[in-house]
Amino acid sequence: MTNIVQSVILIGIGATLVIDAWGILRRALFGIAPPSYALVGRWLGHMPKGRFRHDSIAAAPAIRGEAALGWSFHYLTGIAYAGLLVALAGPAWLERPAPLPALAVGLGTVVAPFFLMQPGMGAGIAASRSPNPSSARLHSLLMHAFFGLGLYLAALAARLLILSTGA
Repeated sequence: MTNIVQSVILIGIGATLVIDAWGILRRALFGIAPPSYALVGRWLGHMPKGRFRHDSIAAAPAIRGEAALGWSFHYLTGIAYAGLLVALAGPAWLERPAPLPALAVGLGTVVAPFFLMQPGMGAGIAASRSPNPSSARLHSLLMHAFFGLGLYLAALAARLLILSTGA
């Protein structure tokens, strides 16, 4: 059981690092800024006050510690999705990671931003209120495809790391 928990944590962090690297590369190649996790933290920070939806999260009052909250949520979500992958594929997947389950879960996770985060932050369902909805949707899908790839690559790395340390 310890190996499963360790693996899930390593896989979630690794896959999230992959999408953060993609965000940096995307900015360098295409001039597209990565998501602002401070704004995610702002959105989350307003929830205890009963505010779950905003017309524009950028126009909402700042929350103390919003960047740390947003980045923490970003990585904890990656770990939770890694746990979802292991729950769906089974613990045996950790012994022989395969790309298809990881890519399926990665792409499936796009449901959360399309139907929860984007509407809550003022962008509408599937970014329908954004300046260029088709582009926003494509970039969300790409980000989550890279997350799926990251789940697979991080699972391979975690397996090697755990095997080499005997943990």
